[in-house]
Amino acid sequence: MRIVIPGGSGQVGTLLARHLFAHGHQVTVLSRHPRPASWHTEAWDGVTEGPWVASVQNADAVIHLSGRTINCRYTPEHRKELLESRTVPTRLLGKVIAAANTPPSIWLNASTATLYRHALDRAQDEYTGEPADLPGERGTHEPANLPETWSFSANIGHEWEEALASVPTPKTRKIRLRTTLVMSPDPGGVFSVLSRLARLGLAGPQGNGKQYVSWMHDLDYCRATDLLLEHPEITDETDGIVNMASPDPLPNRDFNRILRHAWGRNLGLPATSWMMEVGAFFMRTESELVLKSRRVTPGVLLRHGFEFLYPDWTQAAANLVRRSRALRH
Repeated sequence: MRIVIPGGSGQVGTLLARHLFAHGHQVTVLSRHPRPASWHTEAWDGVTEGPWVASVQNADAVIHLSGRTINCRYTPEHRKELLESRTVPTRLLGKVIAAANTPPSIWLNASTATLYRHALDRAQDEYTGEPADLPGERGTHEPANLPETWSFSANIGHEWEEALASVPTPKTRKIRLRTTLVMSPDPGGVFSVLSRLARLGLAGPQGNGKQYVSWMHDLDYCRATDLLLEHPEITDETDGIVNMASPDPLPNRDFNRILRHAWGRNLGLPATSWMMEVGAFFMRTESELVLKSRRVTPGVLLRHGFEFLYPDWTQAAANLVRRSRALRH
């Protein structure tokens, strides 16, 4: 297949491009800062049309991953960047795809699992999951005293998916990838950040430790993408929504304990909620990324027979640590 990955130069885009290229696909990555790679790369700014339009309009599939990192403080400036870095490129792609004579048949667009409510009681899948409250809503699906930043991040996902739906593309099937934490050994990714805390003895329970962590092993993320490219119709019954997650979300205290043990560390200092708020302030990020309970499961993938290589965190963490050590040496 001819596959174009706008915004594909980040961690997830790179591992996906590497996987698809290795499996014989013709891959083109669109990036604001193109770098030499085994696959083809082109420049784009996510705002204006340019030579990259021909690649999108002649592709078999588009996998859109643009978006400023959420690992930041939610200042007014950053809030604007977080929203527009997702919605503006998405609408631009819709315009380009709608104008194509032979448009791609599949458009996978990144989204976020934080669209589901703060869930401690039960898992949230595509069939029965309940949405997080958006700004202006009070306690519709969640306690009314949750921090405003939590509804803001949910609204980012909502606006992102609205941007995907805003331009009709009758010849192109759209799929919304509600993605959790993608764990890979590549430097700079979320696993490397969490691993550093574990090696330093800082990965104890965070907050009360009861909030759930949803995640997905990088190899399963790539294999699930393969399935969606081959059988996009499996998302028809969920209006194009698919949760990119493992079937084993687990409480923060257990998630961190397993990660520590995978690195051969027993010590894990706890951090209370107020300590998390102070730490997030000095690290220029938001505590919501850790304290919100994301108990998300992959209902579509499981219903359609997808077999996870790493369905539980113990096996996944051991594999990721082994590969991380190999990369470091």
